[in-house]
Amino acid sequence: MHIPEVPAHVSFPEEERKVLEFWDKIDAFHTSLRLSEGRKPFSFFDGPPFATGLPHHGHVLTGTVKDVVTRYAHMTGHHVERRFGWDCHGLPVEHEIDKMLGIKSVDDVMKMGIKAYNAECRAIVMKYSAEWEDFVRRIGRWIDFKNDYKTLDTTFMESVWWVFKQLYDKDQVYKGFMIMPYSTGCTTPMSNFEANLNYKDTIDPSVVVSFPLVSDPSVSLLAWTTTPWTLPCNLALCVNPAFEYVKIKDGETGNVWILLESRLDMIYKDPKKAEYAILEKVPGTALKGLKYVPLFDYFLHRKDCFVVVADSYVTNDSGTGIVHQAPAFGEDDFRVCLAHGVVSGQDVPCPLDPSGNFTAEVRDYQGQYIKDAEKQIQKDLKAKGRLLRQSQFSHSYPFCWRSDTPLIYRAVPSWFVRVANIREKLLKCNAETNWVPDFAKEKRFANWLDNARDWNISRNRYWGTPLPLWISEDGEEIVVVGSVAELEELTGEKGITDLHRESIDHLTMPSRKGKGVLRRTPEVLDCWFESGCMPIAQQHFPFENADKFKTAFPADFIAEGLDQTRGWFYTLLVISAHLFGTAPWKNLITTGLVLAIDGKKVSKSKKNFLNPSHILESYGADAFRLYLINSPLVRAEPLRFQENGLKALVASVFLPWFNSYRFFFAQLSLLKKEHDFDFVCSPEDTWVPENVMDKWILASTQSLIMFTRDEMAAYRLHAVVPRLLQLVDTLTNWYIRFNRKRLKGDTSLGDAANAVRTLFQVLFTLCKMMAPFTPFLTETMYQNLRTCLPPSATSAEDTRSVHFLPYPIVNPALLDADVERSVRTLQDVIELGRSVRDRTNKPLKTPLRELVFVHPEPAARRAAEELRPYILEELNVKRVMIVADEAAAAARGVRYELRPDHRALGRRLGAASAGVRAALGEMTAAQVSEYVETGRVTLGGVELVQGDFEVVRVFDAAAAAGGVGGGAASAQYEAKSLGACLVMLDVTDDPGLVQEGFARELVNRVQRLRKKAGLQPTDDVLCYYEVLVDEKGLFAKTLQTQDEHLKRALKGFVANVRDRKAGAVVIADETQEVDDINFRLVLVKA
Repeated sequence: MHIPEVPAHVSFPEEERKVLEFWDKIDAFHTSLRLSEGRKPFSFFDGPPFATGLPHHGHVLTGTVKDVVTRYAHMTGHHVERRFGWDCHGLPVEHEIDKMLGIKSVDDVMKMGIKAYNAECRAIVMKYSAEWEDFVRRIGRWIDFKNDYKTLDTTFMESVWWVFKQLYDKDQVYKGFMIMPYSTGCTTPMSNFEANLNYKDTIDPSVVVSFPLVSDPSVSLLAWTTTPWTLPCNLALCVNPAFEYVKIKDGETGNVWILLESRLDMIYKDPKKAEYAILEKVPGTALKGLKYVPLFDYFLHRKDCFVVVADSYVTNDSGTGIVHQAPAFGEDDFRVCLAHGVVSGQDVPCPLDPSGNFTAEVRDYQGQYIKDAEKQIQKDLKAKGRLLRQSQFSHSYPFCWRSDTPLIYRAVPSWFVRVANIREKLLKCNAETNWVPDFAKEKRFANWLDNARDWNISRNRYWGTPLPLWISEDGEEIVVVGSVAELEELTGEKGITDLHRESIDHLTMPSRKGKGVLRRTPEVLDCWFESGCMPIAQQHFPFENADKFKTAFPADFIAEGLDQTRGWFYTLLVISAHLFGTAPWKNLITTGLVLAIDGKKVSKSKKNFLNPSHILESYGADAFRLYLINSPLVRAEPLRFQENGLKALVASVFLPWFNSYRFFFAQLSLLKKEHDFDFVCSPEDTWVPENVMDKWILASTQSLIMFTRDEMAAYRLHAVVPRLLQLVDTLTNWYIRFNRKRLKGDTSLGDAANAVRTLFQVLFTLCKMMAPFTPFLTETMYQNLRTCLPPSATSAEDTRSVHFLPYPIVNPALLDADVERSVRTLQDVIELGRSVRDRTNKPLKTPLRELVFVHPEPAARRAAEELRPYILEELNVKRVMIVADEAAAAARGVRYELRPDHRALGRRLGAASAGVRAALGEMTAAQVSEYVETGRVTLGGVELVQGDFEVVRVFDAAAAAGGVGGGAASAQYEAKSLGACLVMLDVTDDPGLVQEGFARELVNRVQRLRKKAGLQPTDDVLCYYEVLVDEKGLFAKTLQTQDEHLKRALKGFVANVRDRKAGAVVIADETQEVDDINFRLVLVKA
């Protein structure tokens, strides 16, 4: 049998490159798809990214989550089609072209021509596609790029048209004139959910402006705004009819103003100290209808303007209680002015061009960008005596998610999909799905749906799917086209192969109502509408793949970041609910936001994050993946990305796991050399061990399989990953540590064979369990572990990759809850004992006389008795005493202590909990015993029940009746408790035990030097020493008293360096220091 040699030092990135070559060689991903053909399909929808930018940490996170779930689905008996998708249209692409070509306005595009403009867009949509494919491959994500979908494909666009026509035919599409978020940077309106994608803290001007009454110009209404650029378009002022306003006379200027009394701080720094007089109080209803002097004369020709109107939307928590109304630039402004006849229908003055520059209507600022004009507007108002107060205001404000410019709210004609009318349906559909975490579904998304508005789906742009609407000149006749064939039939144009604007805008169709010709409306569809159509359009439904679509819809699983609750998740649901009455997914995982180390959003311009390529080359993809999915991110919480976290993960998980795997093969080599032992183990082995530690680790593994399958069925990765990593810790720090002698063959060959078999089964099972999470390292390990399988295990099916294997299933014969509980008790004892040693500065190398274990439960005491040898060995004590009854425990100074759960008591008892807290200090030993025995006790007149207290055992040296054991004084004991479990250690110094401890440390130093020199357990060496400093003579005394132990542990003599033969080949020579002893260790080739 060939035993693989596993190197002592490993470069995980280098091993991953080897795995990638292996996967390429066997075409692993497509082979796995071929192997799974005919299985139950598992449907997965992949949200399309733009290829105009490079992938970042967020893409690694969501890509890993998607890869884990789909790999797991494949390994649990499903066929999982995984198609990559590309978002190719819309503002992200156009914005790049505008920056590249210096395009500032619609006129610039028209001069260039839509055909040339769209050609530029088409040229960059796949700019970084090769980098994306390389990156996705490098992080170990298996997804099909050959069978991808692109939103610019004619087949995809045709299905989008079909969806639009279905909605239109259901009367769910209409054209409206509404106040919409508008991007001056991208010269197009946005949907309401897009406006919520990029809020930023910004500083805007804050001004209070006066509006003299026509009836009495000495009295002015005061209004506040943070958008002075809207003041040239002021048409009205709004008050709240339920409020009472005050007319005041300013003591400094003599001016008379009207505003809310509670908002005087808008004009006075400290209203209490300000000099003013309240002349009268005026109800809001009395102000309604008053005329005032306009700020500017641009719209004096309009009737019914420059008047006070009333509406309850005006609040008293900001401003002056009087709101300036510019109906073209505010949703409430538009609604209120429309209701009061200030404007009507679409007759709303909006003197801005598409780029946000003032038009000729506002002659004084014509051609100026609105934000640039604000300073001059304020200056002019000040000159007119109308600017009363001027300052700055910091607030959170929506910015365009593509151009990163401030959004404005603007009256624009747009095409809408009705959403408000199906809110209940959306909530019902959402309620029928599974979200992880649940709060994102019940809080964030449901709240958004509860207030969902109609969706603006049209964009005044060029590179996108054109709205399939052909309209007569008077707007009365509209034809909606739902397919290429229908377009060819209606226009008479044959052989249409492209649906972009440059290919179809010139096409007309004759009117059926005698209205001449119909021409296409110029808008294109929102790219979010396209991505919302993705489940349908990627299959070119209904024109092709009807059965395939129906089988795959709704998806079993989707995943994206939390920001997509107002993006892709939302658009998917709206379209699916309208067309099919159901949600388009069954299960959804949403992730949190990866932040820079300072808690800020990662930014390329700020360079405040590690380059993903650096991470991959330094730590490897497995570490990158595991770091992200073993974090708050998979609970939709943010994470401050720290390189130290990656380093810690490699040190605490990957290296110990790899060393366990390496240790396994090292022991096989040792057993082969010393016993000619050949190891073969079938994964279907029905062997059930007899050794308690073998039973425990195998039972723990089976329990984990059961837990993992249950939690993965619920898509709770946040619960699964920590438990998987816990098994790595359990294997390395408990099982191997406890069974090292057995694994080395120090007990017997039969016992060693059982221990090796157990270790193999756990490593092999763990390899398969971790395969979806860390696909590279598990592949590396599997390729060597599979050499231990019999030929029959690898001949039936393709088992070349661990990712071709089924996920482990529970073996009931290996489950043993009693053994797991027993070893948990053992672990508690050992951890408590280690804690006592740390606290008393007694290193594990130094033996201690005795450990006393106290526990009220017989099962725990039995477990300690059965596992006594492990306690003796691991805590390096000479004797373990198990206290059998309460009286014996009390005689040794052990008593109960009750620790109240103040939060629980406060919730249950309210004010009465204060009396209970006061009575706690007077609690007697009898009352404590009463609670321990019955779970009830009365304190301060209140009955307390089980759960109000945590029962803890403590050691009270002063209360001890005498020595704990062997007649020694109680003061020599130190104790530590965990609940009802108490461990006491005799920490008295003993010279003989100190020598034994030094011998253990000497063995440890020799073993570390062997490892450092790259020696295998099978390599024979001679060990020599030279004492340099040892004032107490401990080294020499230890050699005398511990001679047999040293020979047995080191499998040879430790001799003085002066006895070394001349010409001996030195392998390692190093000076060591242990406490006050300084010595040399020399390893020589045997």
